[in-house]
Amino acid sequence: MPLKGKKALWGKNRVPQLPLHLMILPALILIIIYSYGPMLGIMIAFQKFIPARGIGGSEWIGWDNFRYVMAMPDSYRVLNNTIIISFMKIVSNLVVPVTIALLLNEIRKEAFKRSFQTLIYLPHFLSWILLGGILIDVLSPSTGIVNQFISMLGFDPVFFLGDNSWFRFVLVSTDVWKEFGYNTIVYLAALTGINPSLYEAAIVDGAGRWKQTWHVTLPGITPIIVLLSVLSLGNVLNAGFDQVFNLYSPQVYESGDIIDTFVYRIGLVDAQYSVATAVGLFKSIVSLSFILISYFLAYRLANYRIF
Repeated sequence: MPLKGKKALWGKNRVPQLPLHLMILPALILIIIYSYGPMLGIMIAFQKFIPARGIGGSEWIGWDNFRYVMAMPDSYRVLNNTIIISFMKIVSNLVVPVTIALLLNEIRKEAFKRSFQTLIYLPHFLSWILLGGILIDVLSPSTGIVNQFISMLGFDPVFFLGDNSWFRFVLVSTDVWKEFGYNTIVYLAALTGINPSLYEAAIVDGAGRWKQTWHVTLPGITPIIVLLSVLSLGNVLNAGFDQVFNLYSPQVYESGDIIDTFVYRIGLVDAQYSVATAVGLFKSIVSLSFILISYFLAYRLANYRIF
């Protein structure tokens, strides 16, 4: 009897869920077609791929493409650039939004606070195609407003987008300017979850604004900071293709060439599809490893679970 009761209950609950499953079906089909279907192209990484012959007719060469990539003089430089730029962006996009969120939290005039939030949030919606053109004009060594100001101070103009010693800092600073507004809102939302009674208790104990921030506010948002920091490890090999592609040039390949732009030049410009696929597969495997590690650390350090 209990078994029959469970079967009846399962069958009873199954019918109302059927429309929900049918609603998910179109999205599932799209994912299979556009996400899982193209994964068959991974085989190109192990072939001497010739488009006219297709995947089925191309010669199978095993690991030769990976050996060729490792032997390329630029491969280690590209990997080094990607990791350095990514970590600089991860750290900067953690420190700046947290600082701005703490400062905004101290503002008592809601109208000014909301207006400032809107202003810093707007760049997030601008594409790097548009921002790239703006930055090229603004940072121009001859007509850019930044270099005109530098010249007024008596210094020589700086070729920000053509100097290897400056290019990484331009990438990181412009990325932070574009995205810190969005990240700030995330931390402001976390600040609203802090119990006001903790601040009242701190005031009773004689704590000023700085001590309240240090002993109440920061500990209150520490789990969110740890969570977002750990999850960002999954993007350690994503240094921002759209940004770098719109700002870099052969003059700054030494400091700004990353894996994604390297794959673009090899695959689409030089038509070495097999080699480009091998590099992309290597990046995907490393990124997957970092994502798995980040989820493990998120669970251990912030008690956050995806599944």
